[in-house]
Amino acid sequence: MKTKPIQQNIPDGWQEPKLASIGVFSKGSGITKEELSNTGHNAIRYGELYTKFNFKIENIYSYIPTKIIPMTTKIKYGDILFAGSGETIEEIGKSAAYLLHEDCYAGGDLIIFRPKNTNSLFLSYLLNVGEGRKKLRELGQGQAIVHIYKSDIENIKLNLPPLPEQNRIVAVLETWDKAIEKLTKKIESKGRIKKGLMQNLLTGKKRLIGYTDKWRFIKLGQIASFKKGKGLSKSELLPTGRYEAIHYGELFTKYNEKIEYILSKTNSYSNMFLSKKNDILMPTSDVTPRGLSTASYVDKDGIILGGDILVIRSSRDLNGLYFAYYVKSNKKEVIKLVSGSTVFHLYGSDMAKFKLNLPPLKEQESISNVLAIADKEIKELKNKLSLLKDQKKYLLNNLITGKIRTTVNMANSPQLKIGPT
Repeated sequence: MKTKPIQQNIPDGWQEPKLASIGVFSKGSGITKEELSNTGHNAIRYGELYTKFNFKIENIYSYIPTKIIPMTTKIKYGDILFAGSGETIEEIGKSAAYLLHEDCYAGGDLIIFRPKNTNSLFLSYLLNVGEGRKKLRELGQGQAIVHIYKSDIENIKLNLPPLPEQNRIVAVLETWDKAIEKLTKKIESKGRIKKGLMQNLLTGKKRLIGYTDKWRFIKLGQIASFKKGKGLSKSELLPTGRYEAIHYGELFTKYNEKIEYILSKTNSYSNMFLSKKNDILMPTSDVTPRGLSTASYVDKDGIILGGDILVIRSSRDLNGLYFAYYVKSNKKEVIKLVSGSTVFHLYGSDMAKFKLNLPPLKEQESISNVLAIADKEIKELKNKLSLLKDQKKYLLNNLITGKIRTTVNMANSPQLKIGPT
């Protein structure tokens, strides 16, 4: 008597069906860029799957007129759309579940999968992460343009839990998604509030309580001197070393207005340029003018400042943090001072001409403190958001593989069971 072979790496109670056995495949058609309209019927083009959507489709970005509907393919709630072609292997087979109850039409190079007795969003998670994503990537064919075909996707096998467990897994992940969405909106709101504060406080449209003295409209060269850092190559930057250092590229990639923690070290010290408390640092070269409209304030002596750093060393009339915020709020005025074509430059002689409306020093400090508090709050919220995203990623990777199982308590709400399956 023959015994049935034991399937490996499949959690208890799960199955390993081919996609073709749990749904029906079809192809999108039509919808060129020229046929799109500003309004009309909902449409999705294949490129949007890897530029607009992640796991699910809940917003529409393209529309078509009624006259081309006969040349397209209609999709329904719960359909999963695959990108049939892409420029990279990572784009190929990217998919998302359509979760709108509105009529919608799929363009060419879209493969449509209509699952039955399966949670579409769970299946989208399964197809875009881990083993599912790996199998789709392996199916990509071609070089300059990579293609994947319906006949290939139909034969993909995936480990699939029973529908009730699929629903519970989705419920858990949706809980995290809602928290991420809520926190993202809060961060956006706080960012708008901070932007409003900068527009009002840095222009004097609104004054902080207790300040009534007149502001001065001056050129930066009247109250500051300009120095330049000395050579410090990227190869001389170290994760650990004897001296703290800043490379000019870090000013527009790693630091904001206030440099609170020095991220790089070096063992090079001879003939280097050292910072002084209240120095304002700006990059002096970049491939875009916008990269030069960045200022950072450093409140620490003795940091090694590399070449291509413009050091603005002010008198007691200018608070470094205030000026860093002022530059951010007046980027266009800085860009007007930039020279160059392929590589752009900003020199001390340029910034000496920069005009600013300057309040008394005490008011500068108070304004800086208000903006710094707003920045701190946004940073804390972003840290929480990063944590939530890490938690979701961990849950996603483990729930869809069965390493973490869900159970149902007496109130039928999802509960997690972490441990061997």
